[in-house]
Amino acid sequence: MLADELQHKIDFKTKPLGALGSLEQLAYKIGIVQQTVSPELVNPHMVVFAADHGIAASGVSAYPQEVTYQMVMNFLGGGAAINVFCRQHGINIKIVDAGVNFDFPPGLELIGKKVRKSSRNMLEEPAMTLDEYSKALENGRSVVSEIAESGCNIIGFGEMGIGNTSASSLMMSKLFDLPLADCIGRGTGLDDVQLLHKLHILSEVIDRYPYLVTADEIAQTLGGHEIVQMMGAMEEAYQKNMLIMVDGFIASIAVAAVWKKNPQILENCIFCHVSDENAHQKLLELLGQKALLNLNLRLGEGTGCALAYPLIQSAVNFLNEMSSFEDAHVSNKD
Repeated sequence: MLADELQHKIDFKTKPLGALGSLEQLAYKIGIVQQTVSPELVNPHMVVFAADHGIAASGVSAYPQEVTYQMVMNFLGGGAAINVFCRQHGINIKIVDAGVNFDFPPGLELIGKKVRKSSRNMLEEPAMTLDEYSKALENGRSVVSEIAESGCNIIGFGEMGIGNTSASSLMMSKLFDLPLADCIGRGTGLDDVQLLHKLHILSEVIDRYPYLVTADEIAQTLGGHEIVQMMGAMEEAYQKNMLIMVDGFIASIAVAAVWKKNPQILENCIFCHVSDENAHQKLLELLGQKALLNLNLRLGEGTGCALAYPLIQSAVNFLNEMSSFEDAHVSNKD
C-alpha cells in the first residue's frame, strides 16, 4: 500500500509524468526507507574515517604517508573541501582517527578510534589480525550508534588515508574475481610509470593471498582500518534505518564488502557520485547502482556526499511541498 501511495503522490504533482527524472526515483526510495509518504531529513552527518596503510611504504601513492595526519589536522581546522561543503549545506562533520600513524595532541575535536598506527604491509603479512579487524568493525559501529542518539537519520561517510585506493583495488579484485588491472586507477595522481609500479606491487600482494574467499577475509587481509571502520559504520547505519550517502571508490568498496554479507544494505544507500577513479564506474555497475552526480571528482573525504546532499533534500522537498494537480486546480492530461 505504501509503495502505491508514494508513487501516486509523486505522479500527481503538478508536472508531466516522470518529469523530475531521477529525483522522483530518489524521493520514492527515501519514502520506502522511512516508511512514509512524507519523509524528512534530520540532523545530517558526515563522518570522515582516517587511517594509514603499510603498503604506502612501497610507493603506491604520489604522496608521502604523513599527508594523512596533516590532512586530519586540516579537517579539524575546517580548511578542507569537505569542511567547506558541509558548512555550506548545514551538515555536521565528525573526524575519526581509525589508525593514523601519528600521536595527535589532546584537546582536538577528534574521535579517537585508533586500532593501531597504520595497517600492516600486505606484502609481508595481512593488513590486520583477526582481533584488529573485529575491533575496527566495532569501532565503526560505535561511532554511528552515538550519532544516532542525536536523531540523525541521514549519514555520509568519507575517508582519508594515503594508499587506500590500492587497498580498495585489491579488495575489488578479490570481491568480484576481476583482473587486478581492471580495478586500478591513478589514485592521488600517479603518472604512467608510477601506475605500472603500483600494478606490479599490488600484483605481488594478490599472488600472496590466493585463499581469500569471504568478504571478511578479504577486508581483513587487504583492507585498511578506515575502510573496515566504514564497513562497521555502514552496518550500524543500516540497522538504525538511516539513509546512507555513499561517496566515491573507497566508500563504495566498503559498501560492496558489506553487501556481500547483507545485500539488503543497498536499500538504504544513495550513491552520490561516480568518481574519476578508473574502476568506480565498473563497481557501480556490478552493484546495479547509478550515481546522482558525475563531476570527475577523485578527492574522497566524503565530498561527493556533501555536494549531492542538496539534491537529496530537493527530492524530499518536492514530495512534501509541491502541489498536486487537485490542490493547485491545474488540469491533468486526459
